[in-house]
Amino acid sequence: MSIQNVCIELHEGNVEPRLGRSVSIDQAATLLNVSRRTIYNRIHDGRLHTIRTLGGSQRVLVESLIDLGFRPQAFTASASQASLTQRPLGR
Repeated sequence: MSIQNVCIELHEGNVEPRLGRSVSIDQAATLLNVSRRTIYNRIHDGRLHTIRTLGGSQRVLVESLIDLGFRPQAFTASASQASLTQRPLGR
């Protein structure tokens, strides 16, 4: 992840991650709670706009995510540092 895509803001002692101008395909799918295939379909349909990096990766513009209804939320420092771990299903 490049430094221009992740901004960290210090606000009254808390560290808050902020979205940059673009996100990866995986990140866009997570933010919209849809599959990668749905992201590619929305790109093809023109509902999401992308840019290409110098390395050739395709990134989704955050502005187009907002146009589709995504609303960025601020997180507390403790929430942003939390990790999500998968646990085995108990049967």
